[in-house]
Amino acid sequence: MILYPEIEPYDHGMLDVGDGNRVHWATCGNPRGKPAVVLHGGPGSGTGPRARRYFDPARYRIVLLDQRGAGRSTPPASDPATDMSVNTTAHLLADLERLRTHLGIERWLVWGASWGSVLGLRYAQTHPGVVSELVLTAVATGSRAEVDLLTRGLGRFFPDAFERFLAGLPADEQDGNLAAAYNRLLESPDPQVRHRAARAWTDWETATIPAPPRSVERFEDPDFRQGFARTVTHYWANDHFLGDEGADDRPDAGPGDRPDARRDEGPRRGAGEGVVLRDAHLLRGISGTVVQGSLDFGNLLGIVWRLHHAWPDGDLVIVDEGGHDAGPAGDKALVAATDAYADH
Repeated sequence: MILYPEIEPYDHGMLDVGDGNRVHWATCGNPRGKPAVVLHGGPGSGTGPRARRYFDPARYRIVLLDQRGAGRSTPPASDPATDMSVNTTAHLLADLERLRTHLGIERWLVWGASWGSVLGLRYAQTHPGVVSELVLTAVATGSRAEVDLLTRGLGRFFPDAFERFLAGLPADEQDGNLAAAYNRLLESPDPQVRHRAARAWTDWETATIPAPPRSVERFEDPDFRQGFARTVTHYWANDHFLGDEGADDRPDAGPGDRPDARRDEGPRRGAGEGVVLRDAHLLRGISGTVVQGSLDFGNLLGIVWRLHHAWPDGDLVIVDEGGHDAGPAGDKALVAATDAYADH
């Protein structure tokens, strides 16, 4: 057995994080174990029971969190009345800190997949004093180049699917920012427009899975599909809301946030243009493991290797023939990583 056995939470709740939002959290494993928080992907996927199984329940206090608008958190992004302006990276980082304080945790291991790796990296860069280690998979950094690759660049590899993807947009929207164009449809007051846009978006995501079977069961749930597509396009259309939200000069910097990690390399770049990679030096002193499938399309930009070279305290494990989901070999490597950090 690669993963640990299934377990149930011993505690859970809804945390009021402001702006009318309440986020769902659950804790599993050993209440006195090493704290670890799981950051799900998407943005907007929500967490699931499988995430609990990457940790030894006898040694870890596993914290699962549904980010704003996702999973069991309220209000759901699938509701067109939900205000997405208060769903940004800065809000999610603040929510993590509010939850950590609520649970009485001083430091925790941060485990993230896909978008969760972006959020985990940025959290470690802005709050290094509270992150003991990072374990990441299906790594992304939220740059504009990654969004361009996933929305337009892959069209050359999947021309039929890309033609259908473009056909879901008005002709005058097909040459610009595709995530922004779809987000406008997903914010339409017409439910049929929203429904068609969500279907087209998730069909494109499904079509770009590198190996059969090319199917995603959760995309057949219309509520999940709507909330997921709306959240993803909201973030992708806005550079993942990654900017200079405070990696060096934030007002909440405390004694646990290493002053020696401050950046001093001159002018700041624009929001979303490689911010996470730019600030990779802020990860200095934080141990971590990155598990990456060799066939993950994000690798086409070389970002995971650039992150690895910029973060000397992070180990990189490449899984041959693994995609965005690195498969059983990836699961084995992820469990090995959490096992190795359990007693640190």
